[in-house]
Parts: sequence; C-alpha cells; structure tokens
Amino acid sequence: MEDMSAVTERIGNLLKEHNGQDVSVLDLRGVNNWTDFFAIATVTSRTHMDGLERHIKDFCRENNIDIYGSSKKDTDDTWRLIDLGWLVVHLMTSDAREFYDLDRLWRYSSSSQSSSSSSSSSSQSSSSS
Repeated sequence: MEDMSAVTERIGNLLKEHNGQDVSVLDLRGVNNWTDFFAIATVTSRTHMDGLERHIKDFCRENNIDIYGSSKKDTDDTWRLIDLGWLVVHLMTSDAREFYDLDRLWRYSSSSQSSSSSSSSSSQSSSSS
C-alpha cells in the first residue's frame, strides 16, 4: 500500500468527487498520538452522508484498508465517523460542523487540503511549513 498521507489525500479527493462540501484534511502528526489525519466533509442530507460513507468503505475494501470502526446510523444523524486508525473521516451536517468546529479546535495542525465543492476556482489550497 502507498504511504498513508497519499491515501489520505486520495480519500479527501474522493469526498470532493462525491460532492462533499468544504472538504479539509488536517495533518495531526505531532499534535496527538491516536491518529495522524482528520478528513472532514460537510454533507447536505442523510442520503448524502450514507452515500459518502459507502464510497469511503468501498474504497477501503478495494485497497485492503482496515476500518477499525464507524459510528452507528441514527435517525437524527448529524455526524458520522469512520476510523481507519491513521485517519478519522468526519461526515457532518453544516449545523454539526459549525457547532463542533473541528477545524478551529485543531487549528494548530497543518491543513493539507481544503476546498469547497461549490468553488471551482480554488480546487485545492495548502499550507506548508
């Protein structure tokens, strides 16, 4: 398997390809010891959340990537997690994303990519140290 940061970038791109909004990938290496990356995407509906989760799980299956856990589906689903060990994928409604504000909470990490699916002019921005 290719290196984890490249796989993480591919998963971030997969979220964008399937209309995840405001996709950001945060590099948490050196910030904590339980995961290396977060991929965060805003979803537009529960159906959209289900679809993105299915695409991520299909990608993992096709690439022999273990899924260590995912949150259970609930009728009032606003935030779903998919734990790949080195990467935790967060699928959130806009209300949940605004309320929990993981991007701000983990602001000391470096953002390896961030974009909005509604913005075609800037498909990727990166911060380098």
